[in-house]
Amino acid sequence: MGTERSTVDFWFDPACPLSRVTASWIVSVAEQRPIDIRWRVMSLSILNEGKDVDPEGDEEGYLWIPARVCAAILTAHGHTALGRFYDALWTAEDGGPREWMGDIAEALSAAELPEALAGAGLSTDHDTALRASHAEAMSLVVGEVGTPILAVTHPSGARHAFFGPVVTETPAPDDALRLWDGTLLVASVPGFREIKT
Repeated sequence: MGTERSTVDFWFDPACPLSRVTASWIVSVAEQRPIDIRWRVMSLSILNEGKDVDPEGDEEGYLWIPARVCAAILTAHGHTALGRFYDALWTAEDGGPREWMGDIAEALSAAELPEALAGAGLSTDHDTALRASHAEAMSLVVGEVGTPILAVTHPSGARHAFFGPVVTETPAPDDALRLWDGTLLVASVPGFREIKT
């Protein structure tokens, strides 16, 4: 394998457990291959706006809160800080993965970010940035998709974007690489859209 680095833009809704598993997968790949991850935010709340029934069952709008906090972090502190927060949000006290995200203020503290950013979750101040980030992700894929969305930019400048892959558990290191190679292979085919099982 070459040593030139690719970039993976990884859009996620912070409250989606399956996105978190996919995030763990891409981190595993980045430990073994020359890729840099740029963490970005999208929103299931935005995705489901205007639907008669919210597929997430979020009638109270709770899912806006962590997404808005992520938008505030990205705006003020950048991609790397957002990645630290996302990791902390889903890491239990014993260092293992959580089944559901943790306390936002505690995750901010663990990520060495101002706990005051938690207040962004109850404000619309960062909705423009959140919507712009979400719209950028959605502009890269075709059809009805969810979270996460990945865009891989190769050293040549070629870029491939896709929804997922959605995995239910983090693959072992060798399987993580096989999934990475296979995903890049199918995503590079013109007109490729989706695989479901």
